[in-house]
Amino acid sequence: MEKQQVQQDTKKPEPAKKTKTKSVAEKKSAGIGLPNLEDTKFMGDLSKLGVLTPYSIATQFNVRLSVARDMLEELERRRLVTSISGNARIKIYKLAAA
Repeated sequence: MEKQQVQQDTKKPEPAKKTKTKSVAEKKSAGIGLPNLEDTKFMGDLSKLGVLTPYSIATQFNVRLSVARDMLEELERRRLVTSISGNARIKIYKLAAA
């Protein structure tokens, strides 16, 4: 035991480990509400997109996918967009001919 005590006393103290702090990226929350569907700027932005999918709408206007899906369904009810393809999981729309 005495030998172990001497060895521990003669050991150099280890430098304290530096803790790495990660820079936390600030999360941006997506909008929840529907944008104004009658806005001409909104419709102009839609016309720039070739086909309309919930994902493309969600990324373009920074809204959730469920909101984008609801928005496309509302636009289809108003006959501003038409469904061109899709299945139970995803629908693809295009702007209706004016």
